[in-house]
Amino acid sequence: MAAKRACACHILVNTQKEAENLLEQLNKGTEFDKLARKHSTCPSGKSGGSLGEFDKGDMVKAFDEAVFKGPLLKVQGPIKTQFGWHLIKTLYRH
Repeated sequence: MAAKRACACHILVNTQKEAENLLEQLNKGTEFDKLARKHSTCPSGKSGGSLGEFDKGDMVKAFDEAVFKGPLLKVQGPIKTQFGWHLIKTLYRH
C-alpha cells in the first residue's frame, strides 16, 4: 500500500546555484536545520525547514513526487517548483 502521509523538511532558495552550493555544504556535514534557518526563503526555515506531516497531494507535483517516491533521510535536489529551488529531506512516510 502506498504511503498517504509524510513528514519532510526543505530548504527553499531562489536559484539553482544557491541550492547546489547548499547541497555541497550538506554533503560535507553541515547540519540541514542550520542551513535552513540561515538560507531558506520559506517561513519553515525558522523551524529548521520542517514542514511537519502532510498528505500526498498537498504539495506541488515536483515536491510531492520527491517526498513520496524518493529515498528516506537522503537530501534530494535541487528540485524546481514555481516557488524556487528546493533541497528536500523526507523524514518518514506512512
